Amino acid sequence: MDNDDQPVGRILSRREVLRLFGLAGSAAVIAGCSTEVVPTATTVAQASAPTATATSAATNTIAEAATATAAATSTAEVTATSEAVAALPSCIVRPELTEGPYFVDEKLERSDIRSDPSNNAVSAGTQLDINVVVSQIGAGTCTALAGAIVDLWHCDADGVYSDATDRSFNTVGQKFLRGFQRTDASGLAKFTTIYPGWYQGRAVHIHFKIRTDAGYEFTSQFFFDESLTDVVHAQAPYVAKGVRTLLNDGDGIYQQSGGQTILTVTPSAQGYSATFEIGLQI
Repeated sequence: MDNDDQPVGRILSRREVLRLFGLAGSAAVIAGCSTEVVPTATTVAQASAPTATATSAATNTIAEAATATAAATSTAEVTATSEAVAALPSCIVRPELTEGPYFVDEKLERSDIRSDPSNNAVSAGTQLDINVVVSQIGAGTCTALAGAIVDLWHCDADGVYSDATDRSFNTVGQKFLRGFQRTDASGLAKFTTIYPGWYQGRAVHIHFKIRTDAGYEFTSQFFFDESLTDVVHAQAPYVAKGVRTLLNDGDGIYQQSGGQTILTVTPSAQGYSATFEIGLQI
């Protein structure tokens, strides 16, 4: 069975994303402007009579001033962080995930990956159109990455991969549900495929890989909302396989993704469609 269970890479924290775009530290700079309003103990004491009451009042004044300053600093930090996050470019850094055992570099350039070129048989299933928008992260900006190679591969409605061997199948020589596209000037690569099926040990997913001619490579996986999968898999041909045995929350690779690679799928005239934006640090 599938053994693609080794995590690769990790999810960037918010602080790391801010640092990546050169925005880290802005909250601290803004918050630092408010520290000068804190009165010192000497200043308060000199302005008060040297009595127990005056001393107590001075102490309370210091405490109140410190509390007010802390609140102002916290507010400034939250505001600055929110502004910094809002200033992030539209592209999104995504986590890299394992390639798995079924990647084959077929060098099969095509947008519609549903058919098997050896016999033109089309994989049965609900049509799914996927648009992958690839950007390169720069100094606070995202630039469309043109000419990048985007590979897609996944199992069919029965949970079978093409051009692979497993305990339950041997499809060597077949090439259904595999292919690549180069991104256009806007960083877009378009694919037509089917909604994937499932197999034991994994949640429903699609593998993808992005490469450049200069040798850069990024690999990850798409996942799906479980309620949508319930609807699709209740129909033919998926329903014949029965109820899937593992959902997203039980899939270790999905856990590594932090839910950041779930496709936002919407109904279309042909079936479903989804657009996924990804920013890469190359």
